[in-house]
Amino acid sequence: MLKLGVIGTNWISKMFVEAAETTGRYQLTSVYSRRESTGREFSDDAAVFTDLAAFYASDIDVVYIASPNSLHYQQVKQAIENDLQVIVEKSAFSNPKEYEKIYSLLRLHPNVHLFEAARHIHQPNFKAIAAKVAEMPVISGGTFVYEKYSSRFDAYLAGEEPNVLTREFSAGALTDLGVYPIYAIVALFGLPDSVHYFATKLANGADGRGTAILRYPEFDMTAQFGKMSNSYQHSEIMGRKDTIIIDNIAELENVSYNDGVGDELVISDPAPENPMIAEANDFAAIMEEPETHANEYKELLLTSQRVNLVLTDLRQSAGIVFPAD
Repeated sequence: MLKLGVIGTNWISKMFVEAAETTGRYQLTSVYSRRESTGREFSDDAAVFTDLAAFYASDIDVVYIASPNSLHYQQVKQAIENDLQVIVEKSAFSNPKEYEKIYSLLRLHPNVHLFEAARHIHQPNFKAIAAKVAEMPVISGGTFVYEKYSSRFDAYLAGEEPNVLTREFSAGALTDLGVYPIYAIVALFGLPDSVHYFATKLANGADGRGTAILRYPEFDMTAQFGKMSNSYQHSEIMGRKDTIIIDNIAELENVSYNDGVGDELVISDPAPENPMIAEANDFAAIMEEPETHANEYKELLLTSQRVNLVLTDLRQSAGIVFPAD
């Protein structure tokens, strides 16, 4: 049983803990929160800490980090230095400079694994998409969409500066909702040759929505995402005549394959109630049997690094600078 510590007491932390405990492979033992009352509300049974050093020294094997993006680097660094396994929410780091420092630190702690919690690429329906892509003789391009109105945008309109929409926290549409389509594209097709991001910027310089183009040798992939509006447009990967149709690139509830000559085949299974169960299982398997799953771990880490590079290149193309840069 992996003893789990959690940094961050928001809804996504709650969802991950529920998923982790559902697998039967984790037990929540420690919670870090800036306020003890918030930590107590999060868990009745776990030990609650308001001091990060004391939290890292507590009875945990793996830490799940769901703090604002700009805090990830220092918190991950401290976890690795304490020889703890690390699961960090996307976006993992603000830029490749931070990632390279963490990667160098991992070399000094060979028993530590670092996972970026990109839950959708672990789901069986995403693996069904990847298998179908591998069968398609030609890829002509595609578009992935994830636009979801954020309640925090209401706060921004009211004159506030919510964390998820400020450059100071390495945040904005690209490094929040945009991670889902970008991660899916890179996981399926690897590093693009070039990228460009057309961002709709807020008054504070952060991006509220935007369209990213990832150019590959034979095709382009377009990612459309944002926190200022809702979109119900499907995502798709186009072959020559055939097409993979995805209801939502983040949730992946319904996926079908249209062969272009009259037949459409559903290739998805019913989605689990908690979409984080698959990643929790995958991470546990690697931590419990690292030698057996060494290649799988290397691929996950490589994809995470590639996504970090692409996100940074996209930001720079739109002239978005984070203080962490």
